[in-house]
Amino acid sequence: MPSAAVAGEGTVESPGQHAATATAAPGAPGAPATQVVVDVAGKVRRPGIVALPHGSRVVDALDAAGGARRGVDLTPLNLARVLVDGEQIVVGLPAVSGLPAASQPSAGGGASAAPAAAVSLNTATMEQLDTLPGVGPVTAQAILDWRTEHGRFTSVDELLEVRGIGDATLARLRDLVTL
Repeated sequence: MPSAAVAGEGTVESPGQHAATATAAPGAPGAPATQVVVDVAGKVRRPGIVALPHGSRVVDALDAAGGARRGVDLTPLNLARVLVDGEQIVVGLPAVSGLPAASQPSAGGGASAAPAAAVSLNTATMEQLDTLPGVGPVTAQAILDWRTEHGRFTSVDELLEVRGIGDATLARLRDLVTL
């Protein structure tokens, strides 16, 4: 398992504060993000917003939040999963009703696997988009193409402009995606 976040690599803030480092990513549409900002909540020592380098994993966010409290079962979390900007990691609490429970992709991968957290329409990779119900490789590529042509999504409803997404698919995706 990779080592935990190096001291000073991540920052943790209490709810309501805004990380100054959260704006360090280039502002140009389509520019690669240099870091991810996630919300670590639940049974951790210092819950709050955590800014980590792009490519960090759940274990890094957990360590940046001071680690789990004594006795917390971490087996529901995939500690090796790569973080998605804007997601929330809930530690030691039951899954919120109406949202998909964190899960690992099935052996076959693809559209049958439920996403572990809300997928960002503006930063997700093809593989992350492919985990959404009703979104296969062709539709995932269409979302990326729309993003390349139009820049950032400003509303989840803009998915209706993507080739292959209609009202039914949008209804399934609405609570599973974020901007």
